[in-house]
Amino acid sequence: MGCAATARTFEPDELPFAKAREHATWVEEMMGSDDMLRATHSELEQFVTEQSREWGRRLYQENLELRAMLEERRQVVDASGAGRKVVRHSSRGLQTLVGPVDVPRLAYQSAGTEALHPMDATLNLPVELHSHSVQRMVAEQAASCSFDEVVENVGKYTGASIGKRQAMQVAEIAALDFDAFYEQRAKGADPCEDLQVISTDAKGIVVLPEYLREATKQAAAKSKHKLETRLTPGEKRNRKRMAQVATVYSVARHYRSAADIIGRGSGNSTSPAPRPKPSDKRVWASVSKEYDEVIDEAFDEAQRRDPDHSRRWIVLVDGDPKQLDAVNTAAERVGASISVILDFVHVMNYIWAAARALFGASTPDAEKWVQDRLYGMLTGRTGADTAGTIRWWHSRRPTDASGNDTIAKVCGYLEAPERQAMMRYADALDQGFPIATGAIEGACRYLVKDRMDRTGARWSLAGADAVLRLRALRASGDFDEYWAFHLEQEKIRNHEQRYQDGVIPDPLPPRRPKLRRVK
Repeated sequence: MGCAATARTFEPDELPFAKAREHATWVEEMMGSDDMLRATHSELEQFVTEQSREWGRRLYQENLELRAMLEERRQVVDASGAGRKVVRHSSRGLQTLVGPVDVPRLAYQSAGTEALHPMDATLNLPVELHSHSVQRMVAEQAASCSFDEVVENVGKYTGASIGKRQAMQVAEIAALDFDAFYEQRAKGADPCEDLQVISTDAKGIVVLPEYLREATKQAAAKSKHKLETRLTPGEKRNRKRMAQVATVYSVARHYRSAADIIGRGSGNSTSPAPRPKPSDKRVWASVSKEYDEVIDEAFDEAQRRDPDHSRRWIVLVDGDPKQLDAVNTAAERVGASISVILDFVHVMNYIWAAARALFGASTPDAEKWVQDRLYGMLTGRTGADTAGTIRWWHSRRPTDASGNDTIAKVCGYLEAPERQAMMRYADALDQGFPIATGAIEGACRYLVKDRMDRTGARWSLAGADAVLRLRALRASGDFDEYWAFHLEQEKIRNHEQRYQDGVIPDPLPPRRPKLRRVK
């Protein structure tokens, strides 16, 4: 049998927060001292910052101690229906933004089970050593800084300390509710005239060898290092795993002409209307999920926003056959009619490759030739028509073997039957549709490359996905809303599900009724 623990008595003459007041009084005295009156503003600011943190830490600690003094013994029943009759005093540490504190509370135990602490549940304490506020700082920092920098910044700007491995674990925990957050979100804005755009692409991330996909792992095993201290560009290809990136957003129709895009306006032409900015934009990426899973998520997000399919759905792709198959499968699954558009910039790059093969370099003549081909496609010529024109030029400007291969590759790309319907750019311009994947290309850069492609970085799948999710939340402007949801889920996971019917006994005395002043 354990001791019959009861709430500690709180004497009326005791003075809560005495240590905090004592510290505040000392700080006041120091601020009026000769040393502080002659201190530089930097020295003064550093002193105030450090001592304010210590004052806050003492307030925090004494609040916890006051709770422990008032804590009353309750009837505690765990999720299995078993009562916890052995009660003892216990405590745990907590690293907070203002410094380390100790959390005293009652522990309810039974043989062979982990103790329950109603006070922990009331405080919604994390299982980990670091408070949720410290965890939030780590999560936000990890989205933009290396973990070494995260550790340094936490130590420099807070009263907490954290190790690199702990910071990586905290980031994974912080991103744990990413999928659930978006699945539970309320329906988006009512359908309107704006287009709903879906776009997807992929970007490679260097991962630890054990996380490479099988084909890449085999290629890496066969490759030989040219240098001892670093990987050369060709070798890096066999050390990467593709992260699938997706975005969904709304945008107003943007009407413009081929001349507006190519820059062939006449002398009296007017400038096109400013490009409308996307709204309600969400971006995300995953390196652990397959490309079709992320594409399915994009269509689920679009379905959430427009369940009645009242809006025009535009899907911008780069022409990858596997991704295109996944797009069509996802559209069929949700019953949506989509307009698929092949990224015009990809087409332009292919045509530029043909121009360099024909003209030998990026010359003014090559530029004029490219503009003619692009203008033709924007005004109604098909990819097959353009390929025919390229072959005609090639017959009159023979190239070497490398050039022949380039021309064949370009024409094959433009003539592929599955791409013809996606290159109806004249129709797209007439309807005000976007024709370029700038949004997803940008996402591949700022969501993936800028953070994940740092020199020497080698990622695990869990670590990479956690950072990608945290970056996605910040890029989509959803971090604050997500964090509130995450804390709710933490309380359910760590506390509520451990009690019968999810009901946590309140360990504190009943609230005192507020008295109304009668005039």
